[in-house]
Amino acid sequence: MACLFRRSIAAQLSRVLGVSTEKLIPVVSAVPVSKKQQTLDFRVSVNSLLANGYLKLGSTVPSQAKELAEKLTCDDVITEIAVGQAIINFKVNRSLLAEVVLQEVFKKGSRYGIASELFSSYPCGRVIVEFSSPNIAKKFHAGHLRSTIIGNFIANLKQALGDDVIRINYLGDWGLQFGLLGAGFQMFGSEEKLNANPLQHLFEIYVEVSRLAEAREDIQTAAQEFFKKLERGDKQTLALWQHFKTISIEEYEKTYQRLGVRFDEYSGESLYHVKAQEFVHMIDQRGLLKKAKQGVGVVDLSPKGDLTSYAKVVRSDGTSLYLTRDIAAAADRMEKYNFDKMIYVTDKEQCTHFQQMFDVLKILGFNWTERCQHVPFGLVKGMKTRRGDVVFLEDVLNEARSRMLQNMAASKTTKELEDPENTAEKVGVAALIVQDFKGPLMADYEFDWDRVLQSQGDTGVYLQYTHARLCSLQRQCDNGTKIQFNPTYLQDPQAIAVLQHLLRYDEVLYQVSEDLQPRHLVNYLIMLSRLASIAHRTLHIKGSLPEIATARLLLFEGISSVLANGMKLLGITPVDKM
Repeated sequence: MACLFRRSIAAQLSRVLGVSTEKLIPVVSAVPVSKKQQTLDFRVSVNSLLANGYLKLGSTVPSQAKELAEKLTCDDVITEIAVGQAIINFKVNRSLLAEVVLQEVFKKGSRYGIASELFSSYPCGRVIVEFSSPNIAKKFHAGHLRSTIIGNFIANLKQALGDDVIRINYLGDWGLQFGLLGAGFQMFGSEEKLNANPLQHLFEIYVEVSRLAEAREDIQTAAQEFFKKLERGDKQTLALWQHFKTISIEEYEKTYQRLGVRFDEYSGESLYHVKAQEFVHMIDQRGLLKKAKQGVGVVDLSPKGDLTSYAKVVRSDGTSLYLTRDIAAAADRMEKYNFDKMIYVTDKEQCTHFQQMFDVLKILGFNWTERCQHVPFGLVKGMKTRRGDVVFLEDVLNEARSRMLQNMAASKTTKELEDPENTAEKVGVAALIVQDFKGPLMADYEFDWDRVLQSQGDTGVYLQYTHARLCSLQRQCDNGTKIQFNPTYLQDPQAIAVLQHLLRYDEVLYQVSEDLQPRHLVNYLIMLSRLASIAHRTLHIKGSLPEIATARLLLFEGISSVLANGMKLLGITPVDKM
């Protein structure tokens, strides 16, 4: 990868500054490619050297940059050194650039970008990622899309980095709403309808019984009775609830399969309603349980102990709350898995909930709370189908597939496909994922079908189209397994721009691993696709001399490999025809 070049520059700096090469490697960064002008390959910021204490503050920063650059020399690897205001830029040997980058791409395969010195000190361990977490007995709401695809991306990334990843789906399967649903099903449920369309039937029951409960106390009483039976462990009541849960998971798995998402464990609040009470008892025994308004049990989180900030942990009737069950679940997972990191992926409206949860865990003396992290995200606005407001994710996926099929049918470049629906599905999912990942996760965004499904621009459709076109090129110009080439045939500006961009891949993955923001990778892959498009228009293979054709084809194969690997990390299944 960039290892040879980065290390060579760091070694020169080490000789001058008296700092180890290993420490200096991270301050050497690849220069982002510009479509408008050619750039040098690497740069070192003098401010970064000063901030790390590798360079002592002397005269002005520009003059220090100039003095440092004058002590560095060109060699077989570095062919040019240029000084900016506070930056030293380096150009590397162009033949070496082509040879090293492409050899690394083919040699490392899916490990390219990950098997880098930048990750040499990455602490691999056991990582739990909790994501998706729909409420059982309800159709999969479109609002759960973000948690599902963001959590899947984080799990994919952590797994690629070498972590032992456990993917947990923590279902909303407990609470008073199941009393309503159970009472409603006993009143007007149908086994026939439940078998035909399980979640739709349960959804209709819930809507109807909720409407009736607003005006009828007998239904409210029936709902409370059903839930009390559930809490007491009544066999018949539990059997019905378990039936709802089983069919819910079966239906959810159909949706997860369409999204390319899997889980190692289905968990749920129901597992912790007893253990939650044990935690309430522990809190009480330690003298931490206080009474707030209406007799609610709380833990004081205020700095002065005046209850200006607190976390509710138990209702006035003694039953546990969502927060208490989450605390019990976290402690149980630590005991079961001894995790090094646990990441919760939910919308930003739950930021306070998780902050309170972590605060209570710390107060209880659980030092491993520092290993817990909440990754919040913003809301999607305006996600509608042609029929109107979207409620269910299934509608969104069907709409994406349907619109994509129409677009493909209308396009003159669409190839003959064995299974156009399957291709449209994969491209549609890619479109949804890229649209979601383009900006900061915390940002809300407006959903626009036309923009999402554009074949040009910064879209998932464009990434899929680029990958399919590169695969088509490889089929037309089959190179077999040949990876020997003459790097002097990859000196065109368009080829150099691609190679420079490939140099940056490990830095982009490192940045993503630090802040868990997929937008860095999305933007990188979109730029890679644009550079591939420019190169495709100018670096012809057919009609070129065999040596030139071989070198260019390997360049396009390298782009295709990195593009596919990046898409898979995002949770996208690349298509090779469309």
